[in-house]
Amino acid sequence: MENQSITIAKIILQQIQYFDRWFLLAVGAQNFVALPESKEFQGGVRFTVNGLKHKGSVAIELRWADDYTISFLNRTGDVVKQLEGVYCDMLIDVLDWVEGR
Repeated sequence: MENQSITIAKIILQQIQYFDRWFLLAVGAQNFVALPESKEFQGGVRFTVNGLKHKGSVAIELRWADDYTISFLNRTGDVVKQLEGVYCDMLIDVLDWVEGR
């Protein structure tokens, strides 16, 4: 059976691709890492991007309340922007910040 953290990471990536199948390619997403369960989060995914506005990492974590916290981290790992209470149908709108849209 697949690890729960990996399953959650795959579901998040599938949701992104459902709403915009080219987004991950457009921002040069790579180095995907499944994030473990914690007290606050069920799991999540982190990946690096090379967008027009944001170059660094994006972490998308599934909260126990079934919404996401999205963190944009610079190349040194500092959070430069964070949004809480994001639902799957809002992922692309929030992630478009990487491209400056």
